[in-house]
Amino acid sequence: MAGMAGIIRKETTGKDLGKMLKKIRHRGNDDTLVRRTSLGAVGYVGNYSASQKSIGFSSGERPLVLMDGFLVREDAKKHEVSDADYVKALYSQHGKDAFSLLQGSFSGAVVDDQECVIFRDHVGARPVVYHAEGDDLLFASEGKSLTRHAESVEELEPGCCYSTKDGRKSFPQAKEKNLPDCSSVEEAVKAVRDMVIEAVEQAIAHGDVQGVALSGGLDSSIILAVASQYDSSLKAFSTTVAENPGEDLHYAKLMAERFGVEHHIYGITQKDIEQIIPEAVYHLESFDEDCISGYIANYYTSRLAAKHMNSVLVGEGADELFGGYFRELQDIDDPEEKERIGRRLLEVAYNTALRRLDRAWMANGVEYHAPFINPGVVAAANAVPMELKVKEQDGRPIEKWILREAFRDMLPQEIADRPKLRFARGVGVDSMMDQAVEKHVSQSDFDKNPVTRKGIKLNSPKELYYYQLFQERFPAGYEGLTGRWDPFK
Repeated sequence: MAGMAGIIRKETTGKDLGKMLKKIRHRGNDDTLVRRTSLGAVGYVGNYSASQKSIGFSSGERPLVLMDGFLVREDAKKHEVSDADYVKALYSQHGKDAFSLLQGSFSGAVVDDQECVIFRDHVGARPVVYHAEGDDLLFASEGKSLTRHAESVEELEPGCCYSTKDGRKSFPQAKEKNLPDCSSVEEAVKAVRDMVIEAVEQAIAHGDVQGVALSGGLDSSIILAVASQYDSSLKAFSTTVAENPGEDLHYAKLMAERFGVEHHIYGITQKDIEQIIPEAVYHLESFDEDCISGYIANYYTSRLAAKHMNSVLVGEGADELFGGYFRELQDIDDPEEKERIGRRLLEVAYNTALRRLDRAWMANGVEYHAPFINPGVVAAANAVPMELKVKEQDGRPIEKWILREAFRDMLPQEIADRPKLRFARGVGVDSMMDQAVEKHVSQSDFDKNPVTRKGIKLNSPKELYYYQLFQERFPAGYEGLTGRWDPFK
């Protein structure tokens, strides 16, 4: 768990930074540390215990390094060196070229006496938002930290760094040393299986993981099946609708019983929905209707898990990597266009699906590990052709076909063959949200207000309501933080 912030300008106070960190206290509520430098002040909220060595500040003299997230390192099991100190050593030797030597899910900052650099990995689960003006730089894990100091912000894109000397630049991605061969079905199945299993093992070894977020879908079921091989004491956490449980719950119970894990279930009420929508907009820093819908079930699952532990495994990322959104693409006949849109879904995941993941779990101070966005899994998925991700079978397309085949022997057949169902729909919150929103806006309201202050198109009365809530908490210059999950909107 971690959140970071910085004010890079000579005339600043630790008090200013303290207020910024207070806005993201939920990301890591164990420790707060602020340090002054000749350039300004930087700080973090998080847990810098022995079991969470990747989080916090580097030790010793400058350059000072802040890290959020986790690196994948070959020496991680051999040395008691934190990820922050590891980055510090690389940066001292290679400068900004060090970022291309890193693998994992991370964001961070490097500060010395002449320069501050913020950076983010190429997938982008760990966020960083900034405002730059002249030699000054404000940055934080979430935009809400900057609202008192900046009328507009930008989100640093994945695979990029921003320097107070050189501005924004992209950097090459670290090369996967053992790039899998996926030229045949057999090789693709083996590569995907091996990489996912290794990613789960790395996540369990790296963090104090004690549970799995179990939706009942294919992805989280695979994570539970693999993780149970390494730890039989895992707990599973699921969310459903209290009065009318969605079909996901049936499959989640099936998996929990299959692997003998302790299963905790939370039932969402209509009151829960009405209470959480304003906070969902605030935490997400978005008014995209699809992101808001996906956030709510994740939020209540994380709140449930927080009562038992502070670190879990999640199944996020598989849809974008393995063709889970084929229904959005099935009306497109051109294979190249289908491939292009499939890539686009992955490219925007950092401020749609992965932002939903990050904000929902960090809102309750629960660390999440997402094996499907491990660099090895991403490399394997990129090597698999689309015709194996979405395969025609018995006259109908099967999404995530290669992933199903890779783990078919570990899953109940009805889960291995289960069609994808969007999380919010499977849990059953969509209709509840419609009911909550219709009390506040009408079709007539929407017809009169079809765009935002900055000219962004709104797609429904429901989205107008979310935007109205967004306006209450954020300046107009923060609207650009909203990303569109659906590529056709």
